[in-house]
Amino acid sequence: RLDRVLERLAGLLPFPPDVVAGLDKLSVLRLSAGFLRARSFFGGKGRTASPRESRFPLGIPSEMVRYVSSLPQALNGFVLVVTSEGLIFYSSHTIQDYLGFHQTDVMHQSVFELIHTEDQPEFRRNLHWALNPPHTPEGEPSPGGGKSLGSSAVIYKPDQLPPENSSFLERSFVCRFRCLLDNSSGFLALNLQGRLKFLHGQNKRSEDGSALPPQLALFAISTPLQPPSILQIRTKNMIFRTKHKLDFTPLACDAKGKIVLGYTEAELRMCGTGYQFVHAADTLYCAENHVRMMKTGESGLTVFRLLTKENRWKWVQANARLVYKNGKPEYIVVTQRPLVDEEGGEHLRKRSMHLPFTFATGEALLYQSAYPLLGFPDPFQSKGKTSKSKKTSCSPGGRSQKNGVDPSSLLGAVMQQDKAVY
Repeated sequence: RLDRVLERLAGLLPFPPDVVAGLDKLSVLRLSAGFLRARSFFGGKGRTASPRESRFPLGIPSEMVRYVSSLPQALNGFVLVVTSEGLIFYSSHTIQDYLGFHQTDVMHQSVFELIHTEDQPEFRRNLHWALNPPHTPEGEPSPGGGKSLGSSAVIYKPDQLPPENSSFLERSFVCRFRCLLDNSSGFLALNLQGRLKFLHGQNKRSEDGSALPPQLALFAISTPLQPPSILQIRTKNMIFRTKHKLDFTPLACDAKGKIVLGYTEAELRMCGTGYQFVHAADTLYCAENHVRMMKTGESGLTVFRLLTKENRWKWVQANARLVYKNGKPEYIVVTQRPLVDEEGGEHLRKRSMHLPFTFATGEALLYQSAYPLLGFPDPFQSKGKTSKSKKTSCSPGGRSQKNGVDPSSLLGAVMQQDKAVY
């Protein structure tokens, strides 16, 4: 019965079906709570949803629909609203263009999980109206995280604070945020500019059960400290996501991915493993990060070439992560950003050229394969060490009659490509 209720609740969330399908039960509850709080803030409680709001079945009013739909796209950054205890009350969907995290990953979560450890005190200081928060002893967890009000969150009565339009409540500061799209430090310096405003309609209560007055929250626009280059601006809005089986066989692709690559979902599914779309020189590099993802849950930044429907190679910067169900990996979600050829070539020059797999120890098996490796057919023994490494990544399946090569192996995938594309 609980599963049916959660399934219905997930269907009410204002996200595409492919995003909702990847949410676990706790995420459904977390996001539902977040959107209901936003609905209360905009005073939508008890109103009948207009046709314009039909995309937001939780009853989020048209003011927020207009705000979400138009303003964030026009900004060189994303909107962030953080409560006094450090909980992300709201984040615009454009956070994915700058940090790589989907909106569903961060909403109703502690903001301190995204901020560099050295910058957390500065962020906490700016959440306090007088820039002087209570001292938090070292080793104590950061406030927030969806629990009760943290120890550093002070409850104020409205008459203890300056008026909401006071210059004392304006904020402009810099913090480093975790970034999945940055391959240097893993953090992106953001300038947060905005002000503290009251969060109305939250109906919070103190420990004795008495109603608490609305508390201040930080409403800010977060923009990269370093202005983006023209190339980054061109590619920023073309970040796309794909969904794969554990062996990387494509399952789904969003609308932007179809524009970038030119394939339909049916065409992607018919082509076997995703390695048929990967450049031969990038195959082992991608497979190495594939193995790392199966062990750690995340691949890290991977820059490689994908074959488009027009038989052209497109450089992309990707980060893949496992999605679990009932404690077991179920499928892979990949966030990819197109790069221009100059950027891709620079990454290729920096790439380590060592062979990641050892044939003798069987490390080349991609995932959960305990079968013995078959011998190499004669035509491939003369091709040297690189071809052998690709061959050892075969998984036991139906082997094709031609050359006895498993079509789902790395070597089989490369052999299926048309030589003309090189």
